[in-house]
Amino acid sequence: MSKSKVLVVGGTGYIGKRIVKACLDQGHETYVLQRPDIGLDIDKIQMLLSFKKQGAHLVEASFSDHQSLVDAVKLVDVVISTISGVHFRSHNILMQLKLVEAIKEAGNIKRFLPSEFGMDPARMGNALEPGRVTFDEKMTVRKAIEEAKVPFTYVCGCCFAGYFVGNLSQLGTLVPPREKVYVYGNGNIKVVYADEDDIATYTVKTIDDPRTLNKTVYLRPPENILTQKQLIEKWEKLVGRELEKCSISAQDFLAPMKELDYASQVGVGHFYHIFYEGCLTNFEAGEDGKEASELYPEVQYTRMDSYLKIYA
Repeated sequence: MSKSKVLVVGGTGYIGKRIVKACLDQGHETYVLQRPDIGLDIDKIQMLLSFKKQGAHLVEASFSDHQSLVDAVKLVDVVISTISGVHFRSHNILMQLKLVEAIKEAGNIKRFLPSEFGMDPARMGNALEPGRVTFDEKMTVRKAIEEAKVPFTYVCGCCFAGYFVGNLSQLGTLVPPREKVYVYGNGNIKVVYADEDDIATYTVKTIDDPRTLNKTVYLRPPENILTQKQLIEKWEKLVGRELEKCSISAQDFLAPMKELDYASQVGVGHFYHIFYEGCLTNFEAGEDGKEASELYPEVQYTRMDSYLKIYA
């Protein structure tokens, strides 16, 4: 079977650049959207040029120019969006509605993967304010996709290792604590962690797979379903010493929330759902869900004890 041509939207972003690499590595003819308003962002320009050197095609199109999006979409079979939804960087989830309109008009797309990758928004109807805006907006995009009858795959279900593993899941830092670590509740809630390169690998594997058409694919590498306490233990074993552990009750964790800035409030809410409610692991995939590591057992995913070695 011939491999689909893929357009990556948001290809210079945190996950996007990995999706581009995975597309190329897996033999897909790969197109990367280049927005004309990139201006003097030298890092992004150089990244785009590096993609081109690796064999990707750059396609100029703008979210403010509908026809340019339609023209870009017509070049490919599959569109993968990795538009940012993190509030402390940039939050553009609803921009994807313009992409859905372009895909609908083009009429040739066999699969669209909107920007998801984290918590399943369909299961976050009772999420705390203001963080629930992330899930509400993702559900707005899903509704538009399904109403337009665009074939889709939703990929979600894990914590990015770069944001949640290297720091032992501490808020406000991306490096491991050396003396004292904060533990959420008893630290025994199961969480799913995944290396971002593995997320990209699994994502790209879904695009030509009939088993994932109009399904939600959950990223749950079995050996990376860990409690925070188990994650801390892996770090302690690696560095050869124990950290002081300070347990935070759910009530104490949420207490200062109203004094924080908006982005921090969103982050606290998301941490609460992951580490106190277990929103990544407290459900079965169900009829409309698939589990990536079961579909693609050949993927040799990174285990978190191995991942932590780069921080030691």
